[in-house]
Amino acid sequence: MSYVRPNIEAMAGYVPGEQPRPGSGIIKLNSNENPYPPSPSVIEALRQVDYEQLRRYPDPFARRFCQAIAEVLGVPADWIIVVNGSDDLLNLLVRTCADDSARPIVYPTPTYVLYRTLAALQPATVVEVPYPDNFQFPLKELVAAQGAITFIASPNSPSGHGVALADLRALAQQASGLVVVDEAYVDFAEGSALSLVQEFDNVVLLRTLSKGYSLAGLRLGFGIAHPALLAELFKVKDSYNVDAIAIALGTAAMRDQAYKNACVAKIKASRTALTKELRHLRFTVLDSHGNFVLAAPPQGNAEQLYLALKEQGILVRYFKQPRLDDKLRISVGTEEQNHALIAALTRLTRTT
Repeated sequence: MSYVRPNIEAMAGYVPGEQPRPGSGIIKLNSNENPYPPSPSVIEALRQVDYEQLRRYPDPFARRFCQAIAEVLGVPADWIIVVNGSDDLLNLLVRTCADDSARPIVYPTPTYVLYRTLAALQPATVVEVPYPDNFQFPLKELVAAQGAITFIASPNSPSGHGVALADLRALAQQASGLVVVDEAYVDFAEGSALSLVQEFDNVVLLRTLSKGYSLAGLRLGFGIAHPALLAELFKVKDSYNVDAIAIALGTAAMRDQAYKNACVAKIKASRTALTKELRHLRFTVLDSHGNFVLAAPPQGNAEQLYLALKEQGILVRYFKQPRLDDKLRISVGTEEQNHALIAALTRLTRTT
């Protein structure tokens, strides 16, 4: 006798990147975390937390954090929804807008696999549109799929490519439902789709503090969309989905753009150097707009290298699925971490 819904029994759950024990000494380049610490302003805000806040429920709309976002991005505060990591907003959107009848979820692949997982949880019909090998945007196919939601990760993971603003605008103009632009990695890119939110009432923009702001452990993100759409999402979200400490620390992080930008600049420089060194080892590496690279080893032995690196205390991400099973996704670490990775790969590629 089963106590769960059939779709839950049938689905495969999302598998996060491996998390080693703290203090293990493992070089962790598998989850696209920022290798640098959070802003000193965040650490100070943590020290200044009023313990009275732990007794009371937090602001359900995180208005203090919304105001900081509004000032930094130049958008009205009432166009912002704050969530428990941007995955929380993905979940809200699926639960609010999609089902298994004529309201499918559409996205180009390969991309963030959580989109598929959330659809299976609903359940909702999925239409996956393959990216061509050159990752040219498949606009016609995406429009033809008539999604209730069309998810576009830009920059995309695991490929690292960005989608041109003109392509996203064309999709918003022609799509029959919502166009959700997942900008988790936008801090490492050269452009954003922010302008489309006020241009089109069917565009939702997702952001997170996990990547550029070094706060993956805090679980804090936000979305930007027309207030009429946000009103529907507020019906579905948990009453107090973001805790008081996260609101305080997120506000401090958002107000310290200089620190975030300095860390991002270091990561982008390291990304360029890492790409160059991997190509020197004859890896095929796509140009990336994220804090990671997708690299195919010259002998196609990605899984073998993944396991060998793990034995040497270096974690990278391997996806055992078509079109990705000959590649490794490697997060950009500190210079020391990147050098250790390249040294290990140099040894391994000489012996295979």
